[in-house]
Amino acid sequence: MGIKYYKPTSNGRRFGTVSDFSEITTTTPEKSLLMPLRKTGGRNNEGKITARHRGGGSRRKYRIIDFKRNKYNIPAKVASIEYDPNRTANIALLHYVDGEKRYMLAPVGLTVGQHVVSGEKVEHQNGNCMPLRNIQLGIDIHNVELRPGEGGKIVKSAGSVARVLAKEGNYVQIVLPSGEVRKIFHECKATIGRVGNTDHMGNKIGKAGRKRWMGRRPHVRGTAMNPVAHPLGGGEGRSHGGRHPCSPTGLLAKGGKTRKRKAVSNKYIVRRRKTKRNKG
Repeated sequence: MGIKYYKPTSNGRRFGTVSDFSEITTTTPEKSLLMPLRKTGGRNNEGKITARHRGGGSRRKYRIIDFKRNKYNIPAKVASIEYDPNRTANIALLHYVDGEKRYMLAPVGLTVGQHVVSGEKVEHQNGNCMPLRNIQLGIDIHNVELRPGEGGKIVKSAGSVARVLAKEGNYVQIVLPSGEVRKIFHECKATIGRVGNTDHMGNKIGKAGRKRWMGRRPHVRGTAMNPVAHPLGGGEGRSHGGRHPCSPTGLLAKGGKTRKRKAVSNKYIVRRRKTKRNKG
């Protein structure tokens, strides 16, 4: 899809851009695949805010996506390409020959009327799904499982793509969008192709109100608050806080370890992802 630019009739229109939705074929979702989506406003079961700057936003319903692709050797026809408000990628409605309907992530090049299938050994075409051990080297993939039968867990956002790099014993090495090379068990499934809506990252929000439609409330800097509201607040005139960035409760915001179960995860990483410090 391309990007649509508006005439600068206002400050919000001047800088905001949207997708042109040229790939979308229908605006009516399949009712049998919809679920209610309850909002929390960033609060837990006690009503306390655990995620700041959440609340409001447009109403929407969740689309049930088939990340497992476990209808083996049953062809499905692509009935429509639809917009999903819950994710950056577009989704495709599949009509299986046995009458069942399911949603899947729409890869680049998928068109209405095309047939897709999931199985052990199927054709290497966009939208087909198969185990990693049967995918040829150099093929673009997405919606990759980390454990067999668990469903796709990684490479699912708009425009993202991984690539099969090598096969070694019971593991397949793939290059992730971050540049990390990771070993994944060869029985895990992946879908052929690149996730569609590749121009999504080129869109500009344009105005604060558009963030409110997404359920994001204003984010106030800690240094702009009073000292009773934030550890970085207060001071005569503009201040730089005088300490490392932290949360309103004093929890340090930068430099902390965020990964869990590193001993289990590290052995599957062949090459670390590329960072500003380590490029190459």
